[in-house]
Amino acid sequence: MSNETSLDAVDRDILFHLSQDGRLTNVELAKRVGLTPPPCLRRLKRLEENGVITGYRAVVNPEAVGRGLEVMVDVEVSANDLKTIGILEETLSSYEEVVEFRRMFGRPDYFLRVAVADHDAYSAFLTSKLTGLPGILRVESHLTMQKIKTDS
Repeated sequence: MSNETSLDAVDRDILFHLSQDGRLTNVELAKRVGLTPPPCLRRLKRLEENGVITGYRAVVNPEAVGRGLEVMVDVEVSANDLKTIGILEETLSSYEEVVEFRRMFGRPDYFLRVAVADHDAYSAFLTSKLTGLPGILRVESHLTMQKIKTDS
């Protein structure tokens, strides 16, 4: 049994337009998808209630807020007890520099996306917050040469 919501072409069109501009009014959205506003709003509410649309957000320029350097970080752990793993995950999740945090299958054990102002800020984050945490075996940093495609 699947948790997927059945989407028709109009639902997909609504999602497309909202992903391009989440600030569209219902009237403008309805016009773009070929509906009148009341049925468009009903579809939108259904998409929200079914968890297809989980929120709306602003896309922020990282450089404008002092986070122009993004580093992808692979983390391997040496710990295998749940208490140490739980503390490690809680600690890493609490760092404001960590903007994405994933537990992976296989190696590495974790993937972090870290956003900081510059190389000095990343070096400080690495030495003061990341290395030396209980359970961490190895940290490998990857600096981006060029962003080819992003979702935002």
